[in-house]
Amino acid sequence: MDDEEIAKSAALEQRHWWYAERRAMVRRTASRWPTGRALDVGCAGGGNTAVLRELGWSATGLEYSAAGAEIAASRGLAVVRGDATAMPFDDATFDLVMSTDVWEHIEDDGAVASETARVLRHGGRALIAVPCSMKLWSGHDVALGHVRRYERDQLAAVVSGAGLEIEDMWSWNVLLRPVVRARRRRRSEAESEMEPVHPVLNAGLRSAVALERVLPLRRLPGVSLVVSARKP
Repeated sequence: MDDEEIAKSAALEQRHWWYAERRAMVRRTASRWPTGRALDVGCAGGGNTAVLRELGWSATGLEYSAAGAEIAASRGLAVVRGDATAMPFDDATFDLVMSTDVWEHIEDDGAVASETARVLRHGGRALIAVPCSMKLWSGHDVALGHVRRYERDQLAAVVSGAGLEIEDMWSWNVLLRPVVRARRRRRSEAESEMEPVHPVLNAGLRSAVALERVLPLRRLPGVSLVVSARKP
């Protein structure tokens, strides 16, 4: 993702339904675990890093781009510039390593997974979210610089291959998948969908995603996949 797209995302993330519900997912998941030191890999403007800090984690963001690191730092967050495939941290440093919508940008996702395992302490957890299914591949992915979208077995293989034990894997944004697929079939140009949304529509879309919390949809195909894993 280029600096312009990162800046646009940072400006949108406090009100846009997708970012808001992704933060809610991070909050629900990470709040179940004992707090400690956390690393948010590819933190961009730091929206999810801030969630971890609010939950009581000692949270640091790792960001490759100058634009993202500058925005995160301007929000009072601890941020280090660095490469997710060669993280500038010692072995066994963190109790939680989180990557939300990062791995799909990196050619060597196995290296990111291995680095995640390396900097985790024994018993520490990884929380990873990625876009799901090449059936949804579109100009949106091209515009954001995605290399791939993941299938369940593909994501499981990368995580397990790094020596992490998968605790859970679930789909996210399931109810809106038919809408997303139909829209992307009609659009072939490289264009990001991350744009301002009318407040009424924004509230409706957020409600649709929030409804998934009480419906048995986690194993159905969604727009994203989320996995939690542990370092043995």
